[in-house]
Amino acid sequence: MTRRERTVDVLIVGAGPAGLGAAAELGSCGVRVEVLEREQSAGGIPRHCHHGGFGSRRGTSGPEYALRCTAAAERAGATLRTGITVTGWAGPRTLDATGPGGLERITARAVLLATGARERPRSARLVPGTRPTGVYTTGELQQAVHLHHQHIGTRAVVVGTEPVAHTAADTLRAAGVEVAALVTGHPPVPLAVLRRGPGAPVLSRTTVTGLTGRGRLTGVTVRHHDGRTTTLRCDTVVFTGDWIPDHELARRGAVALDPGTRGPAHDAAYRTGAEGVFAIGNLLHAVERAGTAAAEGRAVAAPVLRHLATGSWPAGRTALTVEAPLTWIAPNLIGPDGDRPLNNRFVLRTERRLTAPLLVVRQSGRLLHRQRLLPPARPGVSLPLSADWLDRADPHGDTVRISVR
Repeated sequence: MTRRERTVDVLIVGAGPAGLGAAAELGSCGVRVEVLEREQSAGGIPRHCHHGGFGSRRGTSGPEYALRCTAAAERAGATLRTGITVTGWAGPRTLDATGPGGLERITARAVLLATGARERPRSARLVPGTRPTGVYTTGELQQAVHLHHQHIGTRAVVVGTEPVAHTAADTLRAAGVEVAALVTGHPPVPLAVLRRGPGAPVLSRTTVTGLTGRGRLTGVTVRHHDGRTTTLRCDTVVFTGDWIPDHELARRGAVALDPGTRGPAHDAAYRTGAEGVFAIGNLLHAVERAGTAAAEGRAVAAPVLRHLATGSWPAGRTALTVEAPLTWIAPNLIGPDGDRPLNNRFVLRTERRLTAPLLVVRQSGRLLHRQRLLPPARPGVSLPLSADWLDRADPHGDTVRISVR
């Protein structure tokens, strides 16, 4: 089969809020931008999130937000192509793709990876048991309910208590499904948070140990912190959270990954370790809100334009790393040109709840910054770290370490 070859200024992979935000901003600057999306419609995850809270208008639903982002990119002159799958790299900034029109090879002056993140399914979480129907991730549940209008079940257990778990519980109720319980391995949350919770029993310090049922799910077996085991009767289970960046394309292109985020290592200008390759959105930090991803898409335009004009790319950058119980920081590289992260702050995550944590930033034993966070830190919720200390760090020095006291 003949393969078509062509060139563009900027090639964006992924038409979620991040990719569309970048396309709108770059297109408005007169750059030839093309966006490739493997799904049949642009907009990313918000397309099947029918609750409100997207964008600056509190009542805007996910599908409305997705349409708004898509329209903005198209108005700016960006070319959006859906149903196109990127299959691999043929060079540093050359990608192979396939779609209804056949094979093609596209070379760009700059590549933006905006492939997003996904929840780990039951198999990746190593939950044993039978393989019945009625097992979902949040994304699968929302697509089944809102896009395909499928019957779900009658009684469900939700695994997780992060905000996405509450969204899953709301989706189940909208489909007429009773939510039997939310299950989490984390300690109980404070009463004030619980009052805003999902309206179903929350089983804290509890882990899922197996699924039962043949043909259709009949129960979820759990183990409590005191060793007791229970089987929760249900015909549906939804595994929520436990996000991982969709980094397969980055790995194929030998783009270095950060061990904490498991997305591409990047600096505040969204530059990865591969020259001319930028990364944005939840590919970098699984997972932030759609508005944050869109803001990063808009913010990447300036460094992309700078790269197109000068062709410059930093040869070496200082790494940032975190110590337990912190799990990751983004951005995780310091560039030599003084770029600041979005909103002049880094974002971090913790694996356990921390009360009024004191964040300490050091390089080669030298104290760069101390910052007390008054709201308690919780797993699954980002912590802000001011970037005001960047001027005191050596961009060519040893690793910068962030710890908690």
